[in-house]
Amino acid sequence: LLSLVESGGGSAQSGGSQRLSCTASGSRVTRYNMAWFRQAPGKEREAVAGIHSEGSIRYADSVKGRFTVSQDNAKNTLYLEMTSLKSEDTAIYYCAAVLTLDTDFRNWADDYEYTYWGQGTQVTVAS
Repeated sequence: LLSLVESGGGSAQSGGSQRLSCTASGSRVTRYNMAWFRQAPGKEREAVAGIHSEGSIRYADSVKGRFTVSQDNAKNTLYLEMTSLKSEDTAIYYCAAVLTLDTDFRNWADDYEYTYWGQGTQVTVAS
């Protein structure tokens, strides 16, 4: 059973940077398709970035060029490097994982595809 724990959230200034971590236990992240989602107050949860187990990477249009998702297999950890932060990036950020997704990763942004979820970490960007 995979367990995910996010960390690294907090307050940041607009234009600043922050790095989120998602540490996995119980299994190796290399076996899973991983993703970051976020949910802002009063809004639906949305996909931010994803890494397929075979290496494909996807980003939401709203974060392309600003956010970078990466994975450290030795540390069994997923990261989300966020730069040029905007107030609209304020949300609770969740790490998610699923064992099997289509190779083309076309469903990466569908939260119902994911089996395992972390508890979330709050990111607040002050304008």
